[in-house]
Amino acid sequence: MTDRLPDARDYRGYADLERWNKRGLDYEILASKRPGSAVAVLAPHGGAIEDGTSEIARAIAGEDFNLYLLEGRRSSLNYRLLHLTSHRFDEPECLRLLASCAHVVAVHGCESHEPVVLLGGLNSPLRHLLTRALHAAGIAASAEGHRFPATHPDNICNRGLSSCGVQIEVPHQLRRSTAGLEIALAVRDALLSLGATGAIA
Repeated sequence: MTDRLPDARDYRGYADLERWNKRGLDYEILASKRPGSAVAVLAPHGGAIEDGTSEIARAIAGEDFNLYLLEGRRSSLNYRLLHLTSHRFDEPECLRLLASCAHVVAVHGCESHEPVVLLGGLNSPLRHLLTRALHAAGIAASAEGHRFPATHPDNICNRGLSSCGVQIEVPHQLRRSTAGLEIALAVRDALLSLGATGAIA
């Protein structure tokens, strides 16, 4: 039976994910709007899809920033059936939330032998601001020259009001340690420093 199941890498969009999985059973969606916030924090592969990313996204957002989670809740095969590729991620609630957000930060998980946070996305000033914040917190991070550039215009991190955002890839060993919270706090402090205008110095 398992061999007959689809592979999420072949999904063309959210409609295909929805066709093979039941919301409320296999996965759940949370979209929390914070009035007055121009920042959205996402974990599009949260829950059991990329473990630890929901927790990091929640800690970044707190009560200040908009938050969106799509969380896998299956007993198995969460990655195979629910990992919708970022440039095909078009879930309607997420797009509605991002439509009014100037800054988008998407939290992902990756496999890496090196404990280095990798930042991509088309918002270069914000990407470098967050990288500097991570370095200041003693966390190794890279904003250039890695395998997750997130430069596709349809990547969900780039679909906010400004058509550019930041993707944060957190290695598995960091997500499973106290470093996850340290990463979240560093990113959160940097986003809070933008103030109401969202301007990047």
